[in-house]
Amino acid sequence: MQYQDYFRHRLSQLRDEGNYRVFIDLERHCGAFPGAKQFGPNGQRDVTIWCSNDYLGMGQHKDVLAAMHGALDQCGAGAGGTRNIAGTTHHHVLLEQELADLHGKESALLFTSGYVSNWAALGTLASQIPDCIVFSDSLNHASMIEGIRHSRAAKVIWNHNDVADLEAKLAAAPKDAPKLIAFESVYSMDGDIAPIREICDLADKYGAMTYLDEVHAVGLYGPRGGGIAEREGLMDRITVIEGTLGKAFGVVGGYIAASDELCDFVRSFASGFIFTTALPPAVAAGAAASVRHLKGSSGERDLQKTRVAQLRARLDAIGIPHIPNPSHIIPVMVGDPVKCKFISDTLLDEYGIYIQPINYPTVPKGTERLRITPSPVHTEADLDHLVTALGALWQQCQMAQIPVAAE
Repeated sequence: MQYQDYFRHRLSQLRDEGNYRVFIDLERHCGAFPGAKQFGPNGQRDVTIWCSNDYLGMGQHKDVLAAMHGALDQCGAGAGGTRNIAGTTHHHVLLEQELADLHGKESALLFTSGYVSNWAALGTLASQIPDCIVFSDSLNHASMIEGIRHSRAAKVIWNHNDVADLEAKLAAAPKDAPKLIAFESVYSMDGDIAPIREICDLADKYGAMTYLDEVHAVGLYGPRGGGIAEREGLMDRITVIEGTLGKAFGVVGGYIAASDELCDFVRSFASGFIFTTALPPAVAAGAAASVRHLKGSSGERDLQKTRVAQLRARLDAIGIPHIPNPSHIIPVMVGDPVKCKFISDTLLDEYGIYIQPINYPTVPKGTERLRITPSPVHTEADLDHLVTALGALWQQCQMAQIPVAAE
């Protein structure tokens, strides 16, 4: 086999389909986010980022930066290895305590990313509990799917957010079989929210554990940023809450929060925890500072809600279609990969606006979109510039017979 020819052929196919991913070389401006510098063949220029998952701008917050500088000076750069071999730094212990408190759980367990926490925790629980059946929402994140697949446990996929379908499948399963219902709170591409209360009711009825991925909700919802489950008063009914430190908390890492026994069980059996170098102490310190700040401050959340509402209203006013979900994620629907990339490229090249196109396989073919995430650090002037640019491009596409999604 001519391996390099094969690689080139497959990459060429991606380009022809409009699904080839181009990474933009950016440097975020510390203290001035969403401003960033783009590096390209023609030099450098300033751009504004509208698609970051640093939802509240906490990656730039003075308390987070101060905590990271302090820990770096105190502990050095790395953790020195796995927590099993190199030891657990005190900053990891403090962060896990903050996260357990955030979610009203006895314990929390840190991982190197949200992806790893899902893969390791779901994979371990489903594989180690004898005869476990996992009931997985059809739109669950790739990390959840991979964890379930890795476990080799029996799995049943239920229709997205469809509690009637979930109940039918729970009822059809053996009554005495251990069951685990895995789902998300906020789904990151469409921005819809799971019916958590109804799912918990079914879990109680059929003797199932619940595993809730709150990565796109922690920091953003609830009086202390505990997520949708906190906002709805349901955290005590969830067996495992999984979250990330790399989105609204502005740093990097993942975690689960649950009972003492469950966290210890995952700690003791999960290869994705046991054999992975721990997060640097400075990262743990910065994340802890972010969690503490957002527990006591609603200002960032309130202003983000305002910016989201403002942008939705302005898009409606000029007829640009977007999914009217109840979350902070605004998917502007284009419906074609080539057109989506054209709009994204032109926004960047002509207007200095960075919004990465979302194409297959992240979303199904025919649902390509621009995924916009307004934040409290976007100004009203930023909003004006974005809406003006999008309006001009939408009209340009229609006049040039490059149709985009109808309203």
